[in-house]
Amino acid sequence: MQSIPVDTSRLGVLRCAVGPEPKIADFETKEVKKDRDGNTIYSVAVTVRQEGRRVSVIEIAVTGEPKGVVEGAEVRVTGLDAFAWAMGDRHGISFRAAAITPVPTASAPAAASNGKAGGA
Repeated sequence: MQSIPVDTSRLGVLRCAVGPEPKIADFETKEVKKDRDGNTIYSVAVTVRQEGRRVSVIEIAVTGEPKGVVEGAEVRVTGLDAFAWAMGDRHGISFRAAAITPVPTASAPAAASNGKAGGA
């Protein structure tokens, strides 16, 4: 399976749609998927909104639980790769990232000191 690097700077605003959940390898046994080193693989649903386009949701796999990533928060995705796959007559694209981190938000006191809070 060939990986295709994705330029996340062209994807617009990325937001967490569904917070990190362990990826399931076997739905019958509920076995959690692990990488070669035994680390749990997590799945995060992320909304992608490019200028002038509709919102799309992609599910991104990442090794280890992304800390601080919560639903609705803007996120930064590092090292995103796309993989085309086919199984019988089914096919699609899956995504894997090196990391998913929350984008720091400006705090209210900082905005107030910049003259951007409150209104006259």
